[in-house]
Amino acid sequence: MESFLGKLWHHLPPREAADLLQTNLDKGLDTFEVKRRAEHFGPNSLTATKGKSKLERFLLQFHQPLVYILIAAGIVTAVLGEVVDSAVIVGVVLVNAIVGYIQEAKAAGALEALAKAMVTEAVVIRSGATRRVNAVELVPGDVVVLRSGDKVPADVRLTAIKDLRVD
Repeated sequence: MESFLGKLWHHLPPREAADLLQTNLDKGLDTFEVKRRAEHFGPNSLTATKGKSKLERFLLQFHQPLVYILIAAGIVTAVLGEVVDSAVIVGVVLVNAIVGYIQEAKAAGALEALAKAMVTEAVVIRSGATRRVNAVELVPGDVVVLRSGDKVPADVRLTAIKDLRVD
C-alpha cells in the first residue's frame, strides 16, 4: 500500500486504484483492516499547525514594506526636529498594527468556529455493509458512497458516477 502514495491515482482506472489500495470496491475493507490502517495512518483530519503567539502576531503587523517606509519617515522627521509629524507617523503605524491584529484575530476565530461546526459524516462500505461513520474515521482504501448533497469527506477516487454535478 505504501507504493500507492506516490502514484497519480486520479489517472488510474478504478479497479487498478482499488488493487493498489488492496481494497474491494463491492465489499470495502473488513474491520481488522480498517483498524490496522487507522493505527498506521492516523485520523482523517487536517494536522493542526502550532499557531503563533499573540505577541508574534502583533509584531508581524510591522513586517510590511510600507510600514518600514513609515518607520523610516518617522525616524527622519524626529531627527529633523519635527516631533509632531514624527508622533503622527508613529501613531498611524501603531493604529495600523492594532487594526490588522484585531482583523487577523477575528478571521482566525471565525475559521476555527467553522472548522468545529463541520463535523462531517461519511457513508462507507465496510465488510460488505453500508454504514455511516465520522469522516475522521476514514482510512485509505475505504469505499465511500456519495449521494446528492453530501460533502466529500476526504480525497476520493470516483469509481462509478450517475448524473454527477458539482458546485
